[in-house]
Amino acid sequence: MHNPRCHFLILFIQLISIISFYHYVIPIRGEDNNTSAVKVDVGIILDLETDVGKVMHISVLLALEDYHANASRGAIRIVPHIKDSKKDDVEATSAAIYLLKDVQVQAIFGPQMSTQTDFVIDLGNRVKVPIISPATSPSLTVKENPFFIRAALPSSTQTKAIAALVKKFDWREVVVIYEDSPYGFGIVPHLTDALLEISSLVSYRSVLSPSANDDQILKELYNLNTKQTRVFVVHLRPYLASRLFLKAKEAGMMSSGYAWIMTDVLTSLLDLVDHSVIESSMQGVLGIKPYIPRSNQLNNYTKRWRKRFRQEYPDMDQIELNAFGLWAYDGITLLAEAVEKLGTTAIPKLKKPDTRENLTDLDALGTSEVGSQLIDSMRNTVLKQGLSGDYRIIDGELQPFPYQIVNIIGKGEKSIGFWTEKDDISCKLKNGKTAAKCNNKQLGAIFWPGDSTIVPRGWEMPTSGKKLRVGVPLKGGLEQLIKVEKDSKTQAVTATGFCADVFKEVILSLPYALPYEFIPFPIQDPLTLPDYDDLVHKITSQDYDAVVGDVTILASRSEYVDFTLPFIESGISIVVPVRDDDRRDAWIFLKPLKSELWITTGAFFVFIGFVVWVLEHRVNKEFRGPKRKQVGMIFWFSFSTLVFAHSKTLTQSILLYTKDIGLFLVSQQIIYMAGCCRREGNK
Repeated sequence: MHNPRCHFLILFIQLISIISFYHYVIPIRGEDNNTSAVKVDVGIILDLETDVGKVMHISVLLALEDYHANASRGAIRIVPHIKDSKKDDVEATSAAIYLLKDVQVQAIFGPQMSTQTDFVIDLGNRVKVPIISPATSPSLTVKENPFFIRAALPSSTQTKAIAALVKKFDWREVVVIYEDSPYGFGIVPHLTDALLEISSLVSYRSVLSPSANDDQILKELYNLNTKQTRVFVVHLRPYLASRLFLKAKEAGMMSSGYAWIMTDVLTSLLDLVDHSVIESSMQGVLGIKPYIPRSNQLNNYTKRWRKRFRQEYPDMDQIELNAFGLWAYDGITLLAEAVEKLGTTAIPKLKKPDTRENLTDLDALGTSEVGSQLIDSMRNTVLKQGLSGDYRIIDGELQPFPYQIVNIIGKGEKSIGFWTEKDDISCKLKNGKTAAKCNNKQLGAIFWPGDSTIVPRGWEMPTSGKKLRVGVPLKGGLEQLIKVEKDSKTQAVTATGFCADVFKEVILSLPYALPYEFIPFPIQDPLTLPDYDDLVHKITSQDYDAVVGDVTILASRSEYVDFTLPFIESGISIVVPVRDDDRRDAWIFLKPLKSELWITTGAFFVFIGFVVWVLEHRVNKEFRGPKRKQVGMIFWFSFSTLVFAHSKTLTQSILLYTKDIGLFLVSQQIIYMAGCCRREGNK
């Protein structure tokens, strides 16, 4: 008969054996008691009080477990030492000093905040220990820090994608809303440069303190609403951004005519924003984020990650895996592979300095003998099978991913397109991924704030602000160029004429509102230069912003003001009456003489012919016959004398003298007429 106590003892021993095996044989969080394995200490510094820090924490644990699960890697054991920076820069620095001095880690992953990372990088450069950080501030450069690896995309890489969106919708100005921190203002100069490349600009910079209360946020939004720009780029973290959009809804700035663009961090961490805020105050907002291709490997990992998150943080609401979690997994995998390349020989501890007196903790830090090998191995590496896709580190920088453009609709986001530096905005990537309902267009259908499908023009007439002061000459004469009138009752000034019309057309062609007012400037004498010089000098004295009118471009004036291109040719002109060109008239030969003279000449010809007929018809048979013949003889004789002589026809010598005298007078008249015709033709 078996003793029950023996059964209980056997079960207890088996339970203890299983627990011991699980604790000592199976690696948990990188710890292992296998004395034959080469142990490599690695420091992990994260803000475990933040949601992003918790996401990366789970990814780091799973990355090490997956690495150790490979049987071929049993000879190397990476031991993580996790420290919480507690949202404090000093705490992060203290953790780094502890890991380097007391634990003597060979590499550090983190911190995640840019302000914390800045000093930790300096420590890494000093002790030659690689610092792999997901900090996004562009001010942290790998060129100036040889032991720094950026394990996430810097915020500057997204600026070209934002500029492409601005160009796509033909917006000329944007307002940047960012928080007062290195994370916030680091993007501004890069975004400004990207917009300048497409002939757009940042018209206003709105800075919000991370600790700003609701009243301060609402006051700033009211200030933005008084300006004409209606395109806003939001570069805030989720907590501050959710409060901003709530107050924007309250201020009436989530209605038709407004456009909002979220940067990549906010879009990637949209799951951390309360869903009620998304549904009530963020409808129609655009966002960009790095595109992470879906795969079976990623789907399986996401399930494991969710399960592990519930185990580590059972009291928290479930949050979703994001790009920072995937980059943390790939970054740790990259570090583990670099450690593996060192071989299975024991890795020496940090080499202590030769000095005997260590006045501070910094003086007590040693120098890594394998840090240079680790950093060289990681600075140019590609993970083809990374969870985030092709995880490529070139010269210490994570290479840009394609950006996905999303539209906030309902409770979540809808993909409307992609952006790559090579192909710009498109609805389809080369790998075949297509945005929803793209229809081969550059972007899918977009719903803007206010449930509008019409693209906002990007500007409105400002509710307050100064008008452009335009000086116009008040004078008489040349009203076709400029004419200024002032209403005696309303005192309103109107300007008409060619100069004013050109100015008004230019204002209308601008892609934004530009209010202006005409200010008359009295001109006593339009022909005197001093009056016009005084008008031009009103610009340099800042009384006027511009001058519109018939102002002559002179070298002396061009020294202190800029002129538009001239629209009237320079030189001396003569004003003459308009006269029709009648030189092509067939009767132009009659023009030199008046009609009375032509009648007199014709009568003189007839008279000569009549005198000849009276004297000749009695003695000369050529002048006899029917009356019709005799009348014809009179006219024929008179006009044919111009062509040939009639000396043989005439019988009386006195008629020869009479004919010659008449012919002389007629020939002189013809010569005069020919000269007049020649002069008329030369005009």
